[in-house]
Amino acid sequence: MIYEFSDITLDLDRHLLTRGEQPIKLTKLSFKVLQALVQAAPALVSHDDLIDQAWGPGRVITPDNLSQRMKTLRQSLGDDPNQPIYIEGVRGEGYRLVPEVKIQSAQTSSRPSRQALSSRLLLSLVVLALALGYIAFDKFVFDLVEEEQLAQSARQEGLTAARIESHADKSIAVLPFVNMSSDEEQEYFSDGLSEELLNLLAKTPELHVAARTSSFSFKGKNLEVTEIASRLKVAHVLEGSVRMYDNQIRITAQLIQADNGFHVWSETYDRQLDNIFDIQEEIAIAVVDALKINLLGEVPKIRKTDPAAYQLFLEGQYLKRRISKDSLDRAIEAFKRAVEIDPAYVPAWAELADTYLWGGGLDELSYEETSALADQAIQTAISTDPDYAFAYYVRGISWIFGKHRFEQGIEDFQHALKLDPDDAFIVAAIGKGAFLTGKFDLAISQYQAALAMEPIVPEFYWYLGRAYLSSGNLDDAEASFRKLLSLSPSSYRGKNELWQTLLLKGELEAALAMSDTSFRRAITYHALGNSAKADEALADLIENDGPYSIASVYGYRGDVDRTYEWLDYMLENSDYYPTWILTETAFRSVHSDPRWELFLQKLGLLEFWLEMAPG
Repeated sequence: MIYEFSDITLDLDRHLLTRGEQPIKLTKLSFKVLQALVQAAPALVSHDDLIDQAWGPGRVITPDNLSQRMKTLRQSLGDDPNQPIYIEGVRGEGYRLVPEVKIQSAQTSSRPSRQALSSRLLLSLVVLALALGYIAFDKFVFDLVEEEQLAQSARQEGLTAARIESHADKSIAVLPFVNMSSDEEQEYFSDGLSEELLNLLAKTPELHVAARTSSFSFKGKNLEVTEIASRLKVAHVLEGSVRMYDNQIRITAQLIQADNGFHVWSETYDRQLDNIFDIQEEIAIAVVDALKINLLGEVPKIRKTDPAAYQLFLEGQYLKRRISKDSLDRAIEAFKRAVEIDPAYVPAWAELADTYLWGGGLDELSYEETSALADQAIQTAISTDPDYAFAYYVRGISWIFGKHRFEQGIEDFQHALKLDPDDAFIVAAIGKGAFLTGKFDLAISQYQAALAMEPIVPEFYWYLGRAYLSSGNLDDAEASFRKLLSLSPSSYRGKNELWQTLLLKGELEAALAMSDTSFRRAITYHALGNSAKADEALADLIENDGPYSIASVYGYRGDVDRTYEWLDYMLENSDYYPTWILTETAFRSVHSDPRWELFLQKLGLLEFWLEMAPG
């Protein structure tokens, strides 16, 4: 496999790195580190994942060792860490490759469909830990599953074509349409068109439509339609392609019956770009007719806007989901230009607000300034269309993760659910609010409901597992985290929660095998009675990590006084707000101390604590 990025070519088969005709010498470890970054691009790769891929699983490598290795690699590439053109570091999180990566020698498929993208292997999007604490699993992105893992998992669960017949015939997944334009930059349009079509079909009450996160996880995967439908538990799949040239657009769509792969319907549309909304509605009508759905009302209509604003909106969505500082800033500009063209285009206002909450604009503006701009955009969206559910979802996120006002956030989630009860992520949002405020039974039921609607969303399994863990259901917690890791093998949070579960179950040797950070070693070695190694790991943690992590270690150790020393230090000397503190098993040892309720009162969480069931 040959990868090209910027002026550099990486040839994996020949183990060769070149710039033009000149080879660039790298050590074996540096080559492996670069390979991991290139194959994950544009995603951020965590420190742990880089260590696993370069040194091998289970190796204990210090942060200094990794930092020195990255310094050597940057020197070989001629890169400046202060103004990176090749490798960008995110403090405390990991590294990502900056330039776009192109694959030179991947196999292609003869089918003019989603498989034409099989040469473009899309690996995980590991999200930035944002200043808001807005957890990065949320709604849009997760690690994509390797093709064979998907197939194997489907076989293990017995999800075969025969089982599809047990599902309702009126179910469908919309796969991302293939970008057939000569300009690869137009991919945002084909992706966005697919998503808008998906959303339009989802408004048909008689039709079950797999959500975007589930459907788009198969993008670029060379899997049969039957396999995909099995995973998504749908009876039909809609796929197609998009080609743009000047102001013309050609859209080919085909509806496939999953159990036999037969085409139920197909059509090609050659129109001017100004007619894009009419084409989407025509496709939706054709799908409804082909599935012989007896509508109780009219086919839902798409929200229309100026075509130029619509293109900017789709571009903004595409950029936002890439989750990098540059892409978030570019997304903000796209959404701002969209609402300048059409000030009444509510989806663009809501997406603009959400992008600010994800950390967009922080290079030029302060957190307070971007937060104020997010508030303005949300208010504009809601005042323009009080029935737009996603705007309330975004405001709920802002209340909880930005302003730490949980009741207001939960109220907005509840209102969003009334407006759109069929959105799995809004169903899950109710569970998120319940989980953070200690209502674990409600959180479990909500995430179970969300998973019944969308069965392969890793984020849902993470929250479900955490709710089981916090409520003491350790076997169910372990099952949830193992399912998460089967879907998203490189998930740091999934590994961390599985480690924590094994620790609490008393499976200390298994927990030790997963203790590849100072935080985990400080706790696991203490549980094993190895004070020397536990204290060594804790000393490293105190030197390199934040007060909340240190307080958590002392909480697991049962050292009540030192736990509160570090919690108080956190409040006095940092801006960090412990959004998850009511859910943490680490602090069970200090719950009975009178300082606990005083501490929660300072955070504004005492009322929720007093409402929690004893335990």
